[in-house]
Amino acid sequence: MSLRTPPSLFASHPIHGEETGGIEAEIASEKAASLGRAGAAVATALARLRDPKIVETEGHELLLKSAAQAVWMFFVQREACGLRDQAAVIRDLGIPRAVLVRIGAA
Repeated sequence: MSLRTPPSLFASHPIHGEETGGIEAEIASEKAASLGRAGAAVATALARLRDPKIVETEGHELLLKSAAQAVWMFFVQREACGLRDQAAVIRDLGIPRAVLVRIGAA
């Protein structure tokens, strides 16, 4: 859910576009940065899951759980940005089914 100030409150304000434009740009910038950090966390978690040495030392199940958590957080952030379709991301990042079935599991 997004909150917006009703346009009627700013209709008579002479610099309406300047004030809200700057705030909206800052919010968009923060959304993009957060989405980028979440995507990087997914890439790192998936790389660790694919590394046989790390799997051997840390355990496959623990790495699956960690990757599922990163993917879930990324999906939530994408939805907060208005990006609802995850199919392309799943395909492009090569997210394994073993990770997808664990998303949201506690």
